[in-house]
Amino acid sequence: MKYMISLVRELVDKRRLLWELSKADFKKRFVGSYFGVIWMFIQPVVTVLIYWLIFGPIGFKSAPPVPNASYVQWLVPGIAPWFFFSEALNVGTGCLQEYNYLVKKVVFRVEILPVIKLLSCLFVHLFFVAIMFVVFLVSGRLPMASWLQLIYYAFAASMLALALSYLTSAIQVFFKDMAQIVGICLQFGMWLTPIMYSEQLFVDKGITIAPFVLKLNPFYYIAAGYRDSMLTGDPFFMRPMLTVYFWAVTAFLMAVGLKVFKRLRPHFADVL
Repeated sequence: MKYMISLVRELVDKRRLLWELSKADFKKRFVGSYFGVIWMFIQPVVTVLIYWLIFGPIGFKSAPPVPNASYVQWLVPGIAPWFFFSEALNVGTGCLQEYNYLVKKVVFRVEILPVIKLLSCLFVHLFFVAIMFVVFLVSGRLPMASWLQLIYYAFAASMLALALSYLTSAIQVFFKDMAQIVGICLQFGMWLTPIMYSEQLFVDKGITIAPFVLKLNPFYYIAAGYRDSMLTGDPFFMRPMLTVYFWAVTAFLMAVGLKVFKRLRPHFADVL
């Protein structure tokens, strides 16, 4: 607990450094790229378009479980936080290797490196959320006060990604295959979260336990929360048990991740 409190204080004290390093990391992604920041929009837009063609009116014609909502309106709030979470975990896993020159500096507290990567990914997520707002407004949906809940759910997704990043980034230094394992787990995780489909599909087939099993995935809470905020307007306290479960799992993962990170930290410089 003392270690976590000291880390939070360090982040607050060095908030300006965090901000500058995060901006530099964000800009570094597009150095030498002709289209620059435009690439930020291309991948998510193309991905949404592909899934819309597959599950929308041209493909399987999946009906969204929310009344008076198109499939795209139902899909985008689910896939937007997943892009953010998966990217944050991917880049967070390799952050110690990428910034190995900072890891080797004795005076630099390496615990802030996963936070830098997280903030950099958050910049990208803000652009995606802006696109989501445009899609909803163009399709005729009026803004709701519940849209402001995205701040809370984005914070929740950030904490989950950061907790896992501390664990995976520390292990990645000594076990280079961790990045590939994380990538595979994220592929499974996307389909274990009802993002492209509704858990009601399993209920209709008589598999009534499926919704309970899917809710064991902590990211279910994030995807459902984004959809509640954008589509139904339900407040976050409408899911009290899921809220308690999510934060309990996230707190446990954060404690484990920081403990592993702290134990392996003295050996980072030797290996890198």
